[in-house]
Amino acid sequence: MKLQFRGSLGLLGRLCAILLLTVTLEFAVGTLVYERASHLSLQDDEARRLAEHLVIARKLLVEQPRGERPALGLQLTTDRYDIHWSPAAPPPPPLSPELERMRRQIIDWEPGLEKSGLWLRLTPGRHSEINGGLQLHDGSWLYFGMHHSGGKWAFTIGRLGLALIPVLALLLAGLLLIRRTLAPLRDLTHATHRIGRGSEVIVPEAGTNDVRNLITAFNAMQARMHRLIDERTETLAAVGHDLRTPLARLQLRLELVKDPEVQHAMGGDLEEMGAMLESLLAFLGGEKDPEPPVRTDIAVSIATIVDAFQDHDQDVDYNGPDHLEMEVRGLSLRRAVRNLIENALHYGDRARVSLERKGNEVLIRVDDDGPGIPRERLEEVLRPFSRLDDARQRNTRGLGLGLAIVQKAVTAEGGQFILANRPEGGLRAEICLYLPR
Repeated sequence: MKLQFRGSLGLLGRLCAILLLTVTLEFAVGTLVYERASHLSLQDDEARRLAEHLVIARKLLVEQPRGERPALGLQLTTDRYDIHWSPAAPPPPPLSPELERMRRQIIDWEPGLEKSGLWLRLTPGRHSEINGGLQLHDGSWLYFGMHHSGGKWAFTIGRLGLALIPVLALLLAGLLLIRRTLAPLRDLTHATHRIGRGSEVIVPEAGTNDVRNLITAFNAMQARMHRLIDERTETLAAVGHDLRTPLARLQLRLELVKDPEVQHAMGGDLEEMGAMLESLLAFLGGEKDPEPPVRTDIAVSIATIVDAFQDHDQDVDYNGPDHLEMEVRGLSLRRAVRNLIENALHYGDRARVSLERKGNEVLIRVDDDGPGIPRERLEEVLRPFSRLDDARQRNTRGLGLGLAIVQKAVTAEGGQFILANRPEGGLRAEICLYLPR
């Protein structure tokens, strides 16, 4: 069964997004309700203060002669309220529902203003103003204006800022708790990557009950997997040891065969059986890494392999530096290069081996002059036990594990193995390894 998270966010990101959305909605709704209540309270307070100011201003203006009323209006003007007197009055504008409510609040606070013809209007602009007027006993009019000057908004923004502090604190605490809760899952993810490379990792059981059950099942599954792999490896080792013994006896008895032609044929069969056994054990040798990386001069190793083929009169040459050191698993890398050279000689008449360094890349190439492989089957040939006799036009020896062993060795080094047909004919097998930066 294959499990995966869909989308661009991981589990932690999704939980954080849900938490953020929840807190944001709660904050928005709470702020809206609180702001509405505060707005009504603020409007009621403003109506009370305006009512008191109008009563005082009307009383003072009525007590003054008409000629002195304009000057008195200027004296009654404050930063918040404008007061002026006029003998004439314009027709009062229709009131909006909000201003009508405020007008009723003023009259409720000062019932004496009910028969004064009080009217209000809202003047939009940079500073919102409520203007209005009321009629005095002698028929003249008192006009007033009340400035908001953005004070309400400043008060609202400040209150929002203060409200955000605990919200952000709670959000941060929630994120830390979520991260701590998901820590066992992160450990489980890291362990999954490590066992994929052959390591056995026992994950400590921690977290919620569901997570602990998951880790317990994972550890049990991991133990079963490694037990099965160890049993397979031990079985192969035993079978390999048991098969080598009769092969060695047959090799000794081969010397007693008098017919040279039969002796040569039987010797070839025994050699092929030994090679098949070695390749099978190399490929199915288990997931554990028996060979640690060590500092190795791969240029010398490749040149030594080429010399060994040349000693057997094989057309193999080497082109590259005399020395190039890097951390590799020397035995498995030498086996991989040897398999590529044998593959090139089997399907062609010669092999050209080259070693080159480009930046932090180390390229090992083996070129042959054989028939190549059809492009649509280049990936198929890397599969274990794959036999592409029709592609190479010659009978294939072995089990079809040569290139699969190369792929396994290169993967263990963190490199890439690429097969490509050369434009001039033949096949190029390239191993790309990476030096640490």
